[in-house]
Amino acid sequence: MCGRYSFALSEGQVKEHFNNVEIAHLWRTSYNIAPTQHAFVITNDQPQKLQYLAWGLVPYWSNDGKNKGKLINARMEGIESRPSFRMPIREKRCLVLADSYYEWKQYGTQKRPYRIMLNNQPLMVMAGIWDAWNQGGYLVKTFSIITAPSSPDVAHIHSRMPVILDTKEKQAAWLGNINLSEIKRILGSLEANRLKSYPVSAKINSTSYDEPENHVEVPEIPDLFS
Repeated sequence: MCGRYSFALSEGQVKEHFNNVEIAHLWRTSYNIAPTQHAFVITNDQPQKLQYLAWGLVPYWSNDGKNKGKLINARMEGIESRPSFRMPIREKRCLVLADSYYEWKQYGTQKRPYRIMLNNQPLMVMAGIWDAWNQGGYLVKTFSIITAPSSPDVAHIHSRMPVILDTKEKQAAWLGNINLSEIKRILGSLEANRLKSYPVSAKINSTSYDEPENHVEVPEIPDLFS
């Protein structure tokens, strides 16, 4: 899954990758983005504009937003038939911008957080879907991150990971007018040797702890069974 991630890149780094994207919002970074918080995405209906949406998809048909903050991930398996996702995957796709994501590895009765990022690329672009929910006459845009089985690089940490669109071609296609079979071809895990990871401080467990220290590597816990 993907329950926490980081976006601590500069405006220049994003503009270098997305040459024609308009950045209308005040620049915001975070070392600990959590569900219900807002984050930068690029949606297929406005591919030339960086938007600031809430993480946790609320379907357009929701009457009271009772799922608000709950649908942070959408499994790629069967996504086309899930009531909350079947329309967005076909019509409302987005790129979720990050520099890394965090995952927790089980050590006995405890879990240890790890930071996971691309080997040679500062910007991580995750595949997402979005929707717009009418809250008292106001449209509230929300998004969810699509997940897939983990690549060999991080399978020892967790069995699932976000779908990472690691080329500009995949990113452009994801925002384009493509059919369901083409969408499913794009979805999937990365091949081996594309990701790196290291353990970070347990302070990141608190959603309010948003500091550069979250990116600092800490000593690995010895594996008694290795």
